[in-house]
Amino acid sequence: MPPTLFPNSDSPPAPASQIHPVSSSSPSPSDTWNYIWISIFLYLFKRLSKSNPQSTILLPSQQRNNDSVPRSPAATDRRLNNRPVIGILSHPGDGASGRLNNSKNASYIAASYVKFVESAGARVIPLIYNEPEEILFEKLKLVNGVLLTGGWAKKGLYFQIVEKIFKKILEKNDAGEYFPLYAICLGFELISMIISKDRNILERFNGADQASTLKFIKNSKIEGTVFQRFAPELLKKLSTDCLVMQKHIYGISPERMQENLDLSKFFRILTTSEDIYNKVYVSTVQAYNYPFTGFQWHPELSGSAYLSLIAWVEFRPSLNICIMYCVHKFCSNVTVSVLEIKRLPTVLQKNAFEWGFSGVPHSEDAILVTQHVANFFVSEARKSLNRPPARKVLDNLIYNYSPIYCGKDG
Repeated sequence: MPPTLFPNSDSPPAPASQIHPVSSSSPSPSDTWNYIWISIFLYLFKRLSKSNPQSTILLPSQQRNNDSVPRSPAATDRRLNNRPVIGILSHPGDGASGRLNNSKNASYIAASYVKFVESAGARVIPLIYNEPEEILFEKLKLVNGVLLTGGWAKKGLYFQIVEKIFKKILEKNDAGEYFPLYAICLGFELISMIISKDRNILERFNGADQASTLKFIKNSKIEGTVFQRFAPELLKKLSTDCLVMQKHIYGISPERMQENLDLSKFFRILTTSEDIYNKVYVSTVQAYNYPFTGFQWHPELSGSAYLSLIAWVEFRPSLNICIMYCVHKFCSNVTVSVLEIKRLPTVLQKNAFEWGFSGVPHSEDAILVTQHVANFFVSEARKSLNRPPARKVLDNLIYNYSPIYCGKDG
C-alpha cells in the first residue's frame, strides 16, 4: 500500500476535486484595509496607555506608597507647618467689666476667639497675662502666631505684657522667623499706642454693638492681605452690606494715623468704617514689613456670638491653684459656680455659638467673611518654621482645661 498523508486517520484523503489550492496572489483590498485599521487601533491603544499609566483607582493607603501618584503642593511642601498653634492672650477681669468680679487676678478668653482659630485648622495655647513671665514667654516659644483679643484694659500690667509680647514678636520676625500677629479691637488699639509712643493717640467713636460695612481705600491692592481670597462679589458686598460687627468706643481716624510718622510708616490702611454719627475711623490695617493685621472690628463674632455667658479664672499663686468661675450674665438671679483645680492657671471660654444678641450678622456672606479672615491668619501661621516638641505643645493646649457650661440661651 502506498504511503498515506494521514497515517493516523481512518479516513482516506479527499478527492482532488475537493482540494482547494492555496493562491500565492496578493490579498484582496478588503483584507488590506482590515490590516491597516487593526494597526492603527493598536498604535493608538499603546499611546493612550502611556499617557495614562494610572488606569486603576487606588486607595489612599496605596497612593502613599506609589511615587507616581501626584500630590498637592501643600502636602509636599515641607516648608509649611500643617500643625500650627496660635497663642491667645487672656484679658483681665470677668468679661463683664468687673461688675461680677473685680479681682485683679481674674482673667478670661472668649470662646469665639478659640473657635475662630480652630475653624481654620489651628490649635490654641492660652497665654495667661498675669502668670509668671518666665512661664508666659516659654509658652510663646510653643506657638506659631499670636492673637490679641478685644476688651477694655489699656493700662497697668496688661498693657505692659502686651507691649513685651509685641516686642518679642518683632524680634522674632527681625531675626528671620515668620511669626504672624492678629490684633483685634483692643489689641489693635494697644499696638497703635505702642507703635506711636502716644498713650493718647486714640479717639472716641460710637461703634458699640452695630453691624457695619468696610470701605476699601481707593486703589488699594489686596494681594497679600487678609482680603486676598475674597471673591469679587463678596468684596463688593463688604462695602454695601453690613457684614462685620463693631463693638468699640475708641479708634483712630485716618487723618491722625497719617499724621503720626511712626504709625504711618508701620501700617498701611486697607479699610475704613463709620460710626453711628458718620465719623470715619480706620477699620483694617496691615503692616508694611511684618505679617501683622489689625482690626477695629470683630471678625470672630460674625460667625459666632455676642458675649452673654461669662467664665473667668482667678489665679492664686500662694496655693498653686486656679479657681474657675462661671456666671450667667443675663439671669435675674445671678449664680456663681466655683471649681478648684490644683494646677497652674487656665482659661475658660464663653459659648461661641450662642444667638443671644440679634445685632450680630449671621448671614451666609457674614459667615464667609469670618471664615476667610480665620483662614488667612492660620495660613500665615503655617509659614512659621517653629516646631517645638510635641509633648510640650500637648501639655499646654487649651484642651487640657474643661470649660463650664453655664446656660441655654441659644
